[in-house]
Amino acid sequence: MDQNNAPTTETKRAPRSQRLRFGIAAAVVAAAAVGGTVTAFAVNNNSDGQSATTTTTSAVKASGAGAEGPLSTKKGDIVDADGKKVVLTGVNWFGFETGTYAPHGLWTRSWESMLDQMAKQGFNTMRLPYANDMFKSSAKPDGIDYHKNPDLKGLTPQQIMDKIVKGATDRGIRVILDQHRPDQYGQSELWYSQSLSEKQWMDDWVKLAKRYKNNDRVIGADLHNEPRGQATWGDGNPKTDWQLAATKAGNAIHKVNKNWLIFVEGTDRHKNEQFWWGGDLQGVKKHPVKLSEPNKVVYSAHDYGPGVYNQNWFMAKDFPKNMPAIWEKHWAYIKKQNIAPLLLGEFGGKKTAGKSSEAVWQNALMDYLKKHQISYTYWTWNPDSGDTGGVLKNDWKTIDKNKMKMLAKYQTPLLEAKKGK
Repeated sequence: MDQNNAPTTETKRAPRSQRLRFGIAAAVVAAAAVGGTVTAFAVNNNSDGQSATTTTTSAVKASGAGAEGPLSTKKGDIVDADGKKVVLTGVNWFGFETGTYAPHGLWTRSWESMLDQMAKQGFNTMRLPYANDMFKSSAKPDGIDYHKNPDLKGLTPQQIMDKIVKGATDRGIRVILDQHRPDQYGQSELWYSQSLSEKQWMDDWVKLAKRYKNNDRVIGADLHNEPRGQATWGDGNPKTDWQLAATKAGNAIHKVNKNWLIFVEGTDRHKNEQFWWGGDLQGVKKHPVKLSEPNKVVYSAHDYGPGVYNQNWFMAKDFPKNMPAIWEKHWAYIKKQNIAPLLLGEFGGKKTAGKSSEAVWQNALMDYLKKHQISYTYWTWNPDSGDTGGVLKNDWKTIDKNKMKMLAKYQTPLLEAKKGK
């Protein structure tokens, strides 16, 4: 999913379908207004085929928190240092990848209250998107009310990230870092762009792996958000082969931090068939990512509903019974066949209750994830995601009870909070 700072328009590129999404302008306290524009693309050539306040209490009775220490993989599962299964049931909190160079919503409330609320809702993992240009000396954070966040005043974007990461992990929330964009202006099809070289992309990952090496609750790297367009899988072309690039980056990270999981998203196509950006992992069958450090690869897909783009399968007569076959073809087979663990890194939508196709789809997907014990990070915590909304309502404080009712059906517990949290 892409978040832009101001509304944009795109030119339709045949034969790919696309959907523009415009977010909610957020009034920033003591700063300029921050727009939340979201651009999401959906493509298809083949149609094959409880209350929020009780969440944490009910989740504690579930399994899947795991023990402290580094995680690894065993067939279709993520496991802890004792070999026990770990299931990630989390949420995305975006903003570092935009011109604020900080998580959104800090113009309304403190970052600590935000994380307290996230933990209270039972999310045991946070996927944290960033843009590489936030690490430049010229990058300055914006959209922060320093009266509500006095400890962030004078900090660089990287130092604010340090605060958010430590705050989350102190509360028992594991963190996945997500290279979401090369710069604040938009996503890139490939892991490099005109503003970001492949070397800088890898160097930034190595620096982050070193920086958070001593925090076992920072569990890994989502190497590049939503590869698509020019991106290929397994064809050996060093300029476009995402499987090859992910292997190189994963090995570079493991030279400085062997503990991290390497999250590898799919592309948007397999042969002549197109799918969601980052959502197609059919190439893994013949060309899996094999790292020098064994048992560290987790594949990740993104999947969206009719609120983003009304794919043919949402209009099928047997919807939603037709959906499992579609999920299994493009990404879920990896988990079902015990090839590797799977994280559904993004999915979401505005409607979760009622009989709309959006609500029916979301609930069917949640039931499917639960049935097969597939990890997820929901899109998104933020309300300013144009086509999906968030767990928070537009005031940045109130929980969307219908969304939490759906998500609470499948949550595993947090790690124990550290002393003082």
